[in-house]
Amino acid sequence: MTAPSRIALVALGGNGSDASSERQQAVSIAARAVAVALEGGPDVRLSALYDTDAYPVGIGSDFTNAAMAVPTLLEPEDILARLHEIEARAGRIRQKRWGPRPIDLDLIGLGDLILPCVTTQSAWRNMSLEDQQEHWPVELILPHPRVQDRGFVLIPLCDVAPDWVHPVLGKSVRQMCAELPADQRKGVVRSDRQEA
Repeated sequence: MTAPSRIALVALGGNGSDASSERQQAVSIAARAVAVALEGGPDVRLSALYDTDAYPVGIGSDFTNAAMAVPTLLEPEDILARLHEIEARAGRIRQKRWGPRPIDLDLIGLGDLILPCVTTQSAWRNMSLEDQQEHWPVELILPHPRVQDRGFVLIPLCDVAPDWVHPVLGKSVRQMCAELPADQRKGVVRSDRQEA
């Protein structure tokens, strides 16, 4: 008997160009690659595209962001490896934490899976911004430890998975988005131009 699929939530972003249209095209191409790589079939959902302020401030051009909900039978480590392959093909080189990148693909959640455990996930979730800039985990942390803090992730996720519940915090995407401080929402603007 085949295991049931789980919904992989993937955040997409890129700031490889000063031109919004070029960033949007890069994110749209990456979204198509993600759907194929994760074997999502016809039920893949892709959010609108959003133009967002650079994060952290001063790292380069502004971003274009989106989110996907992808049904998949793949294991989390396989998903992450495939996302990293797509990033590499797009020209991403991982040299600096939160440096400029043509494409950034983050596995935000996979169903109600918690990795590696609640204690570790909570430790990374509660880490200060200063420490986050200096350290990154050597193992996959799910849900992504910063999802609840980032408007550029939660606002697109509201388009595709508003009812997904964070398995540690017990809050839906919609609730976490509503609780964001105003400064985390104001720089996330739905783009007028949407790539196919």
